[in-house]
Amino acid sequence: MSTEARAATFSAVDWEGGALPYRVGHRKLGMWLFIVSDSLTFSALLFGYSYLRASNVWPTPFPFWPSIIFSSVMTFCLLSSSLTMVFGVSASSKGDKDKARKWILATIVFGVAFIVLHLIEWKHLMDEGLRPFYLPEHWVKAFTTEGVPPSPLFGATFFTITGLHMFHVASGAVYLLVVALRIKKLKHEDVEISGLYWHFVDLVWMFVFPLIYIMSVDAHGHLAGH
Repeated sequence: MSTEARAATFSAVDWEGGALPYRVGHRKLGMWLFIVSDSLTFSALLFGYSYLRASNVWPTPFPFWPSIIFSSVMTFCLLSSSLTMVFGVSASSKGDKDKARKWILATIVFGVAFIVLHLIEWKHLMDEGLRPFYLPEHWVKAFTTEGVPPSPLFGATFFTITGLHMFHVASGAVYLLVVALRIKKLKHEDVEISGLYWHFVDLVWMFVFPLIYIMSVDAHGHLAGH
């Protein structure tokens, strides 16, 4: 018996996408291709950020309290949303669409909470004087090293990377809301695909958070008096 013939004896459920182990639906394949291409975009941005940081005097303006604690709460919201999304996909796989909708709505709530907290943080930084190509004057004084001022590109990289990620979270929340409202008419694969997107968005944050925030902690208290 050929390999294909033997594979045909397995049920489609075993492989979550067809009788053959490598068969993937076109919609799921499309989502995977999107995730790969978007991963390259974020990788390029984070590599560019790392290069700029290594080749310039770079400010480290985030105090442990409240900035790092605040961003940690944001991270907790996203991690919690990944867990609720797992529960939602699991309920959908068992055919319990009502429970799946509840878990997806909970995921949206955590996602919206993340966005609200992020916007509060943006407002705080902008009120302090941070702009895409301009640093607050007290930052410049605090982080000038051997007569060399810190790079004004901090704001540009910060707002670009976190803004693009926040846009993905907002788009994902709208996407999940559509899935939740139409879940009775959708197949399990559609719910699973939405889960792939959401987990990707959460995974990206696991790179952004340490690179942008943890590595920018004001460990020496340069801004302690401000």
